[in-house]
Amino acid sequence: MNQRFRITRSMQPNSSNQEISLEECQPYFSSKADFTYQTVLTVKGEESTMSIEGDFFVWKHGEALIPFRLYMGELYVAVSHQELVPLMIEIATDFRADIVEG
Repeated sequence: MNQRFRITRSMQPNSSNQEISLEECQPYFSSKADFTYQTVLTVKGEESTMSIEGDFFVWKHGEALIPFRLYMGELYVAVSHQELVPLMIEIATDFRADIVEG
């Protein structure tokens, strides 16, 4: 089972800008290798396909596509590969944010 994490500034004391904005994320992720921006994430199952609208920064790791979703000023990601953990820590550090499970 995947663990879901969020990258958030909500726990930062004296932060004038608590939310992580789309305007921050777009240049940041476009400068990173293997990331693409999508406004619709399509998930295909054996019997159905589901499309979710939002702001997604999708990391391509081998054959896997791992979405970071920007939602209400926080980034959400489900850890499905151990290689994702150092990347998640790097992103949180660059955004001066914390990582919270859930």
